[in-house]
Amino acid sequence: MKVLGIAGYSGSGKTTLIEKLVPRLVRAGLRVSLVKHAHHDFDIDHPGKDSWRHRQAGCAQVLVTSSKRWALMTELRDEAEPALPEQLRHLAPCDLVLVEGFKHDPIPRVEVHRKSGGQPKLYPADPHVIAVATDESLETGLPQLPLDDVDAIARFVIDFARSPA
Repeated sequence: MKVLGIAGYSGSGKTTLIEKLVPRLVRAGLRVSLVKHAHHDFDIDHPGKDSWRHRQAGCAQVLVTSSKRWALMTELRDEAEPALPEQLRHLAPCDLVLVEGFKHDPIPRVEVHRKSGGQPKLYPADPHVIAVATDESLETGLPQLPLDDVDAIARFVIDFARSPA
């Protein structure tokens, strides 16, 4: 599996870009998965539901399954958060895993940068940035992808996914 991070500061448009990219990648014949890092306590379950009640009772893992999808919830309790490589092992084989977050992990990544965001750029200090999707012209030798041209960004990502390891 090829792994590609989509990195940038909050509000830069990472999620919106991914939402627009994925259908183009799938149409190009790629099987795409995603790992999203949440910086806070999150829950995909709802209080009162059977699976929630089982987790509250102390189950370490609860797998909910149906004819349409399945989800495995694992309670860490007092364990450390698993590192990205460990999380990637949970995924079924695919052509490309997009990673939102984990911007300190040593994976190739496309930086999403908006001039209006007022945030510093990641690429000068981050050697893992392989391209910048931006709405301004930058002084860098890295590929610059117009943030409003999702097709151009998709072509870059498709070429990355299909390149030799």
